[in-house]
Amino acid sequence: MEFMLDSLNLDAIKTWKQFIPLAGVTSNPTITRMEGGKPFFQHIRQVRDLVGDSVPIHVQVIAQDYQGILADAARIRQECGLSTYIKVPTTKEGLAAIQSLKNDGYFVTATAIYTAIQGLLAIEAGADYLAPYFNRMENLDIDPEMVIHQLWQVIEREKKSCKIVAASFKNLAQVSRAIAAGAQAVTVSPDLLEAGLAHPSIAKAVDDFAKDWEATYQRTSLD
Repeated sequence: MEFMLDSLNLDAIKTWKQFIPLAGVTSNPTITRMEGGKPFFQHIRQVRDLVGDSVPIHVQVIAQDYQGILADAARIRQECGLSTYIKVPTTKEGLAAIQSLKNDGYFVTATAIYTAIQGLLAIEAGADYLAPYFNRMENLDIDPEMVIHQLWQVIEREKKSCKIVAASFKNLAQVSRAIAAGAQAVTVSPDLLEAGLAHPSIAKAVDDFAKDWEATYQRTSLD
């Protein structure tokens, strides 16, 4: 099970890497926009300094045509390092680019997946990760759990090394459902992670235990 942080916010990354073993940091142009137009590659290098060399960073291409995708991928790898995962939309042009990039030794995340056939083709193209958009799929009346489970079954049956990193969540229930359906990884915003640990019942349980200990031993520590 892998948890990735879907954010480029330096403070959020610094905070959450203390609490969970981050399996990656993911980004896209929308997430980049939230950081206010900072110099992009400089910002990615700051993220790299925070997370270290062992945590993958996933960076999305902007071009939509085959040659443009390859050019973007080369620039991303040059600026961000050989271990960077190139996020490529799963279109016809994208699938062709994924095959070429894998032949050249790139790490690739096939993104913008809404349908099972997209995922199946991305598996065959050699993608390292598949990124189905859970909430966006539900908004289009597409069953994300069924798609994820179908892809997981193929990966298991064919013994592929590809992993599913489910993305685009609006609530924690969707995260749990994606994992139950077979996603080996999820990428989650800092806000959702915060919400998962902010339930009042959690704080009450901790406070109750502390009060019971103090009432029994007249102290607030084990000593």
